[in-house]
Amino acid sequence: MGDFMKRVVLGLMLLAGVTGRSDAFCGFFVAGSNEKLTNNASQVAILREGNRTSLTMSNAYKGPPENFAMVVPVPVVVKKEDVKTLPADVFAHIDALSAPRLVEYWEQDPCAPPMPVAPPSVMYERMDRGAVEKPAPAHGVKIEAHFAVGEYEILVLSAQESDGLETWLREHHYTIPQGAAAALAPYVRSQMKFFVAKVDIKKVQRDAQGVVQLSPLRVSYESNEIRLPIRLGLLNAAAKQDLIVYMLSPDSRFEAANYPNLFVPTNLDVLGQVKKSFASFYAELFDATIAPRQGKAVVTEYAWQTTSCDPCPTAPLTPGDLVTLGAAGQGTTGYHGQWNGNDYAPWVLTRLHARYDRSALSDDLVFRTAPPIVGGRAQYDGEAADAGAKPSSDVNNFQARYIVHNYWKGPVACKSPTWGTWGGPPGGEVSAPIAARGLAEAPRGKMALRSVIRSPVPSLGLPGQAPPHHK
Repeated sequence: MGDFMKRVVLGLMLLAGVTGRSDAFCGFFVAGSNEKLTNNASQVAILREGNRTSLTMSNAYKGPPENFAMVVPVPVVVKKEDVKTLPADVFAHIDALSAPRLVEYWEQDPCAPPMPVAPPSVMYERMDRGAVEKPAPAHGVKIEAHFAVGEYEILVLSAQESDGLETWLREHHYTIPQGAAAALAPYVRSQMKFFVAKVDIKKVQRDAQGVVQLSPLRVSYESNEIRLPIRLGLLNAAAKQDLIVYMLSPDSRFEAANYPNLFVPTNLDVLGQVKKSFASFYAELFDATIAPRQGKAVVTEYAWQTTSCDPCPTAPLTPGDLVTLGAAGQGTTGYHGQWNGNDYAPWVLTRLHARYDRSALSDDLVFRTAPPIVGGRAQYDGEAADAGAKPSSDVNNFQARYIVHNYWKGPVACKSPTWGTWGGPPGGEVSAPIAARGLAEAPRGKMALRSVIRSPVPSLGLPGQAPPHHK
């Protein structure tokens, strides 16, 4: 145990993915030396089935070439069967599916004979696709469980006092930020356990930038509430950091219970130059959305059924994807007893996004179920159907969707042209929507929203631009 702890780098966190550079995120990092682990973006998937919560962390690491560990507050002592490593691409799929997307339409020849149009319903067509001997407690810190999963060695600790836990960590050569005991105290008082995942650095590889991509780690347990202890990361947070939470439920979308909830403006008509740097455009739009709240808000970017998408940057989630993320599987109430290929009752995927520093989100994030919404959808002719988030009686169909309209520039060979018919490009080739990925790293301050958005956005003080006039 001594060798293990001497070489560990500790990050107190819950459900946090590490991609990029900064000083902190949903927890704090400390090292045996003065070196730091760094990140500025976190991704976590939370699958909620009854009171069963499965938390999946997407982790990447950049720092000293030593073994290190993550420490996650959890409400119960988790067992080996409750911890799984997942394929590395699980977050890439769910991110691409729920990310803000850019679509493109072309105005059709105004003199062409009218084409029959399909009913609106086709726009929502599915796309198929071991126990060990435990040392005596020291400073009230007790090892409750010890096992290995993938490249991780797992410990589950309990603590009687936050001061004792801090002392124990310092005695094992951790450089703990000042105020750590005060930050830990609420979790110790709540009798939470501390899930320690040590990484054997010899079992992983670094990319050209020195970043190690770890296997996503899923932890499952019973809990009455869903809480992310982001205040731990505020101990040494210096720069803004992005947190994206993917919530999965058999029947509900989710929202923040203790912070304002905002919806990103959607179905906006934008200029073609946005295609060159869509992530930068969306980063500017997101920042403008949370600016009136000084970042003290959680933004809903996506809430949709898992069996469909429109448009689809990638294929929808399958039953296998849900099982990977923690769903009970075939024949359970979560699938309502139906699971034949892709023929299963749709779940709801909610994507929530926060960008914050120590002055913005000072309390843990708590989540609750919320009523269905729609917004960001298209008519069958390509026109915008929902200009914002609206209540729905039953279905969740909300997405961050942005449109480039290419107006007709060809000859007009008839006396009574019919304008405003939209479809695919003249050559007939169709490309997938562009998804805004890597938002934490997207360049900011390079694109003025007023100059590239045609649609008026009163909430942001944007008057919009008139479309080109036909001659």
